[in-house]
Amino acid sequence: MKLLGDDEISEDGEFIINMGPQHPSTHGVLHLKIWLNGETIIKVQPNLGYIHRSIEKMSESLSYRNFIFATSRMDYLSAHINNLACALTVEQGLEVEIPERAQVIRIILSELTRLASHQLWWGSTGLDLGAVSPFFYGMRERESILEIMEETCGARLTMNFMVPGGIMADIHPDFQRKTKAILSQIKTNIKEYDDLLTGNVIFEERTKGVGIISKEDAISFGMSGPCARASGVSCDIRKWFPYSGYEKVQFEEILETSGDCYGRYMVRMREMLQSVSIIEQLIDNIPEGEIQAKTKNVIKLPKGEFYQKVETARGELGVYLVSDGAASPYRIKYRSPNFSNLFALPQMSKGAKIGDLVAIMSTLDLIIPDIDR
Repeated sequence: MKLLGDDEISEDGEFIINMGPQHPSTHGVLHLKIWLNGETIIKVQPNLGYIHRSIEKMSESLSYRNFIFATSRMDYLSAHINNLACALTVEQGLEVEIPERAQVIRIILSELTRLASHQLWWGSTGLDLGAVSPFFYGMRERESILEIMEETCGARLTMNFMVPGGIMADIHPDFQRKTKAILSQIKTNIKEYDDLLTGNVIFEERTKGVGIISKEDAISFGMSGPCARASGVSCDIRKWFPYSGYEKVQFEEILETSGDCYGRYMVRMREMLQSVSIIEQLIDNIPEGEIQAKTKNVIKLPKGEFYQKVETARGELGVYLVSDGAASPYRIKYRSPNFSNLFALPQMSKGAKIGDLVAIMSTLDLIIPDIDR
C-alpha cells in the first residue's frame, strides 16, 4: 500500500515518513527518513548533501590567509572559533609567536561567540517545544553581543577576524565597557532563563529521560562538546589540549551524567556562566602591545602535515592541513563536531515518540552547513 511521495505502509502497520529537507525543526536543510510504528520511532536515517558547498576543496584553492574565512560558513554560529582553529594550524607551520594581546582578545571573542551561540540555541529550543517567549529573551542578550562583534569586526555572523599571527584589527575603544555590561546583563537575566524553561514542568516532561545516550555510546559515536559532556564524557579541548592561553584562565568543565535532553540542556546553561567567568578574568587585563606577529605577505608553509583542534560551541573542530610548500594548502580536512553528533541521533531516537524527535534534535544543537562541507 502506498501513501503520497516516498511514504510507505506495511502490512503490520509500520510506515515511513520523511521529515525535511525543508522543515523548521531540522534547523537547516536536513532530511530524515523515519520508520514508525504508530507514534513510536523504530529507525531514523539522516540523509545529507542538500547544502553541500565543497568548502574543503575550495580551501585548497585559496591562499593560507584566505582559506581561513571559508570556515565562517560552516558552523556560522562559531565563526570566530572556526577561524581561530585554521589560524592556529597555519601558525603551527610558521612557528611564530603570537603577541599576548592578540591571544587574550582571541579568547574573549571566542567566549563571546560561545555565549551568543548558546543563547540562540536556548531560544530556539524553547520555540521548538512550543514556548515562544524564550526566543525573544535569548535574542535580547545575543543582540548585545552581536553589536560588540559588529563594532569590533565589522560583521555580525561571519567574522573574518582571526588571521595568521594574531587578529586583523585592534579592539574598539568601547569594547571593554560594552563587554562588561553584557556580562552583567547575562548574570542578572539568567534567572529569567531558569524561570521560563529550566524549572518549567512541561519542559522537564519533554526532556527528562528523553533521547538518552550512554557514556560508552557517546564515545563510540565520536560525540564531543556539550552533547558528550551530558553523558559524562570529559572532552573539553580547552582543558585537555589548551590553546591560545586557555591554560592561564580558571574555569570548570561542565559534566552531567543523565545523557538525556535535559542533561544536554543543563550543560549549556552552566557553560554560559563559565564563559562569563573566563571573560571576566581577562577583560580588565588585556595587555598592551602588538596584535599581529610579523608574517610574509604570501605565506608558504614547509612541507608536512599539521593538525589543530579547538572547542567550538558544539564540540571538537579539527583542522588537518597538508602542505607541499606552495602558497595554498595541498589538502584540507575538517573534523566537524556536528557530523559525529548527528549520527548518534538514530541511537538516541529509537523507541522514542515522534514528538520526542524534535526535542532530541533541539538539544543536539545541529548546524547543518557544518555537516555538509
